[in-house]
Amino acid sequence: MNINPFESAMSQLAKAAAKFSKKDEAKLLTLLSQPQRILNVTIPVSMDDGSLKIFQGYRVQFNNARGPYKGGIRYHPQVSLDEVKALSFWMAMKCAVADLPLGGGKGGIIVDPKSLSQQELERLSRGYARAIADCIGPDKDVPAPDVNTNGVIMGWMVDEFVKSQKSKVKSQKELLQLKSTFTGKRIQDGGSEGREEATGLGGLYVLQTILKKIGIKKQLTAAVQGFGNVGYNVAKFFIDAGITVVAVSDSKGGIYEPTGIDVDIAFKNKKANGLLTGGKKITNAELLELAVDILVPSALENVLTRENAKRIKAKVVLEMANGPTTPEADTILYTRGIPVIPDILSNSGGVSVSCFEWEQNLKGEHWTKEAVNKKLKAKMEKEATNVWLASKKYKTDLRTAAFIVALGRILKAMQ
Repeated sequence: MNINPFESAMSQLAKAAAKFSKKDEAKLLTLLSQPQRILNVTIPVSMDDGSLKIFQGYRVQFNNARGPYKGGIRYHPQVSLDEVKALSFWMAMKCAVADLPLGGGKGGIIVDPKSLSQQELERLSRGYARAIADCIGPDKDVPAPDVNTNGVIMGWMVDEFVKSQKSKVKSQKELLQLKSTFTGKRIQDGGSEGREEATGLGGLYVLQTILKKIGIKKQLTAAVQGFGNVGYNVAKFFIDAGITVVAVSDSKGGIYEPTGIDVDIAFKNKKANGLLTGGKKITNAELLELAVDILVPSALENVLTRENAKRIKAKVVLEMANGPTTPEADTILYTRGIPVIPDILSNSGGVSVSCFEWEQNLKGEHWTKEAVNKKLKAKMEKEATNVWLASKKYKTDLRTAAFIVALGRILKAMQ
């Protein structure tokens, strides 16, 4: 089923905006129905065989009412403008619900990075940074890693960006502050302690807060769809917190072991030979429908749909991917009494620590991991509680409540 992610995003906007006064609803729908800016760039790359190939890239800057645009850059063959528009909208919501002084943006390049050599990947990354250089900066737009990008790629981009701006800066301090334009960097490039695991750890803090509100205290089981950096860290932190992870999966399929999976061994084997080991082979579709307490979709969009929502057996869904649940599935799950902790809240730990990194770079500071995690825990618990209270006040699902919180903050900033 072909689901347009931007249409899903606008459906979520309309549902939450309807909770405001008619005047404010009209203002929100008018100002947030389209991005403020769309960059469509072509990136020529010299390939290793001597040929020249053109890649298509995007940077969407959705809303900057609360601060500079903020959002990741993904490399994927299925990147589309509608996808990047939707993700940039969700980033604006995510930064607002996490109460960060940032707006929302997103970037992407249509490419299968696995088909490129390391040298081709670097040339592509540097070319993209040059292509968007005039439209980004510490006080304009602050990109970060996303699907198939990482700290190494951010290092290439920030290096290329700084080169492009050297003629415009007047001091060494200004030059150093330019590095805050990109977050998710390696520590040696100015990155923050705790950034790599921040999304997963933030997800755990949000889950624990909501579980206390719901009153679920028993020994819990979980299934994690998507076993990249986020999925692995979520699973690892779950186990540390006493939650038994019984299933994990990647794009090739999954494994199921009712007594619990050793996620460290599974992740090492995946890295070494591309295969998940340690349990019975299952499909991604089967993992979603397992009888577990917590289901964690942490791969791509639209995996929980109108078709499978009625078969979901989990007691709570913790969204760690962006947009994994369609609006139709949301309605079905809410009707069935299955809380969906929405992505704009549950995976906002990553952007929260990215914001911390941005702050550290601007101030010339470097915080300890303990300090970063303490700030992260306090923020996630506070905002999860705010969303829970909004859901009770407006008698609505957690996603709509999160949007209400976010839209209220954006509306205030636009007035």
